[in-house]
Amino acid sequence: MPLRLHHVGPVIIDVVMEVDHVPVPGGGAFASSARALPGGGFNVVSAAARAGLEVEYAGAHGTGPNGDLVRAALREEGVKVAHPPRPTDTGFCVVMVDPSAERTFVTHLGAEMDLPLCDLNDLRPRPGDFVYVVGYSLLPGGRADDLVTWIGGLAPGVRLVLDPASVVGMIPDSTLERVLPRVDVLSLSAAEATTLTGTSDGMEAASALSRRVEGVVVLRAGAEGCLVAEPHTAPVPVPGFEVEAVDTNGAGDAHVGVFVATLAAGEDPVSAARRANAAAALAVARKGPATAPTAEEVEAFLQGRGR
Repeated sequence: MPLRLHHVGPVIIDVVMEVDHVPVPGGGAFASSARALPGGGFNVVSAAARAGLEVEYAGAHGTGPNGDLVRAALREEGVKVAHPPRPTDTGFCVVMVDPSAERTFVTHLGAEMDLPLCDLNDLRPRPGDFVYVVGYSLLPGGRADDLVTWIGGLAPGVRLVLDPASVVGMIPDSTLERVLPRVDVLSLSAAEATTLTGTSDGMEAASALSRRVEGVVVLRAGAEGCLVAEPHTAPVPVPGFEVEAVDTNGAGDAHVGVFVATLAAGEDPVSAARRANAAAALAVARKGPATAPTAEEVEAFLQGRGR
């Protein structure tokens, strides 16, 4: 049977606003455009699905206009939804994108955070499958405790993917100590790696993290590419691709989604990182959060770059 990605993180709505500047505290700004689009975990889901991996959205979703938009987008990507909707609506995130393509977030959480242990226990990932968890789901609370308990009971051979996200500094050390040893793929930004390790040196951070996880560490460094660190080996730099960035929102999600899909197809981590770098480069050259390319687009891009 084909391998699957079970995404247990939150899919929310991104309200994306293009601004000439991000306002200072107490200030204001005008947006030249505003769009409501599925975001959050949807960026990873769509990236993996477009790369050819079978995906199940195993997170929670709400009853209301935001939840309706999420479900419609998942159907369009061919993604199965594991749970029925909750009685409250899905949350949303206001994303301000400035002229440099940098983005600033303000998030209001909703039904996507309601994922109790009984629902998690209904999931049936098989050996070889991937389970994706994001740091937002590990923030203090009963639902995080349920998720950590479920992770501890995953069957041998089920591969856990963790993206700690920008909230990594808010995740309790006790939670990380329980989860990290079970992680097969740790994908995180350079800033998040610094938070976890206390060093801004990418090679040192990747090496330190590779001693804490079960599998591979992917330290994403934006346009520079990424570092890939496997147990007992030195980190390997995988160069990025130079493109004109117009919107960096969702680039890291595109990276991890394509990385996992490429691993599932049987490629080694360095080859997977190269494809993920290409996917992220294509994503930042497009406006919108869920801009991950298809497998065919990534292949054409790589051929055009001589790789």
